[in-house]
Amino acid sequence: MANSLLELHDDGLYCSQADIYIDPWRPVDKAVITHAHADHARWGMKKYLAHQQSKNIMKHRLGADISLQTLAYGETISINGVKVSLHPAGHIPGSSQVRLSYQGKVAVITGDYKTEHDGLSLGFEPLSCHLFVSECTFGLPIYKWEPQHMVMDKINRWWAKNTEAGRCSVLFTYALGKAQRIHCHLDLSTGPVYLHGAVWNTHQALSSDGVKLPEAVKVTQDIPKSTFKQALVIAPPSAAGTPWMRKFSPYRTAICSGWMQVRGARRRRAADAGFVVSDHADWPGLNEAILSTGAEEVFLTHGYTDVFAKHLIEQGVNAKILETLFTGETADGEEEQ
Repeated sequence: MANSLLELHDDGLYCSQADIYIDPWRPVDKAVITHAHADHARWGMKKYLAHQQSKNIMKHRLGADISLQTLAYGETISINGVKVSLHPAGHIPGSSQVRLSYQGKVAVITGDYKTEHDGLSLGFEPLSCHLFVSECTFGLPIYKWEPQHMVMDKINRWWAKNTEAGRCSVLFTYALGKAQRIHCHLDLSTGPVYLHGAVWNTHQALSSDGVKLPEAVKVTQDIPKSTFKQALVIAPPSAAGTPWMRKFSPYRTAICSGWMQVRGARRRRAADAGFVVSDHADWPGLNEAILSTGAEEVFLTHGYTDVFAKHLIEQGVNAKILETLFTGETADGEEEQ
């Protein structure tokens, strides 16, 4: 990288002046973590730095004994002269853009982000910088999300229809972030909401970090099968097709993912319905976010990097590709498990 603030090493994105890595994929001494998803927050770092709302979910996933320092949004610390601060990324609760400032140069690393406010995470904050590191998971023009209220209306109507037919509704979605976002916008007058154990545990950790979530019940063996006839169950994609599903019969299933925008994705996953819900920026959101920074250089990580880089270059943006181990929202739905 031409910008001396940031380099790409075998272990991850590295700021040599501060001797810190951002979302490293191999064990290092000091790691700044943008958010708690598994491809960004990995086990084995000697010291972690993350946002306050990532505290308990990171300890839940990585171990209660990790050495973790947390910051509030906008709080600045100095590491060997480099000013480091975290700013809202809008991806999931606690997700952060990492801002590095040194000798008049500013670099911003987004991790993952979305520009639509979801009513749960603090909304994406545009930051002026010289170097901007952006994901482009959905960096194709075909990816343009409907407003959240329209998608949630579809989900609520699907649930109500299933309830009228005496069927349980099972939503498959990521346990961290998307599950809580959807839960916050469900029409709870339709019936009760139950959570798979992985989702329940994540709810509890986020609640401990100050994230306000609706009440729900964990799915346990002692709950009568008849209870689920009017219920909506939120579960991770890994639960699909397992014996755990038998207790909800008769039921209908749906997948919540940005990949549902692609025709045939639902059929490949053998679900009854698919809803386009993503915690990543769509094509307009990516373009808007990048242009708002005024960055002299833009580095693209995971997603449609080749296509999106070509598009940005055609718009006069100095865009380049970084080969990282970040995955974004994967088509098989297993990113955050």
